[in-house]
Amino acid sequence: MEVKVLDINGKDTGRKVQLADSVFAIEPNNHAVYLDVKQYLANQRQGTHKAKERAEVAGSTRKIKKQKGTGTARAGSVKSPVFVGGGRIFGPRPRNYSFKLNKTLKRLARKSAFSIKAKESSILVLEDFNFETPNTKNFINVLKALGLENKKSLFVLGDSNKNVYLSSRNLKSSSVITSSELSTYAILNTNSLVLLEGSVEGIVENLSK
Repeated sequence: MEVKVLDINGKDTGRKVQLADSVFAIEPNNHAVYLDVKQYLANQRQGTHKAKERAEVAGSTRKIKKQKGTGTARAGSVKSPVFVGGGRIFGPRPRNYSFKLNKTLKRLARKSAFSIKAKESSILVLEDFNFETPNTKNFINVLKALGLENKKSLFVLGDSNKNVYLSSRNLKSSSVITSSELSTYAILNTNSLVLLEGSVEGIVENLSK
């Protein structure tokens, strides 16, 4: 599929870029997308949750009353989970939530995500640009020219560009990453995907291995 290339003023440059059908026009595999997004979110979890169990709470281990003849249930120490201040039964423990997926499935998921965005006409191709110094106002002007000032957008660079990245860092609705940092979650978690002209070749190359 062919997409016109825009400049930072939102005007057509007269050039077009070819987006490979093998990446941007496949039949989306929803289950692959689900698994890749699930893995991404699982990897964000610290897993440091912890509750004290019976052996860890402070308290005496003395048997608080005799075993029989009280007319109530048997009871051991005050650290028993049935008492206020006692340990928690089967409480959360630190754990690692991450899990593995093979590379073929992850590539399929990213291709599916790109294809979903292409079907929604949510992909823009922008000519490569740079700022002399980090300037948030200049980046906002680019967003306004593209009609993205009120939309969640993701700019994908071919190579790292410190000035462009720093110019966007204070904006909640817009973010800048390189093509090597792309994930299925990042692609889907945006309203408009802005590919810089220099990133297209790298994206296709990475997903065609």
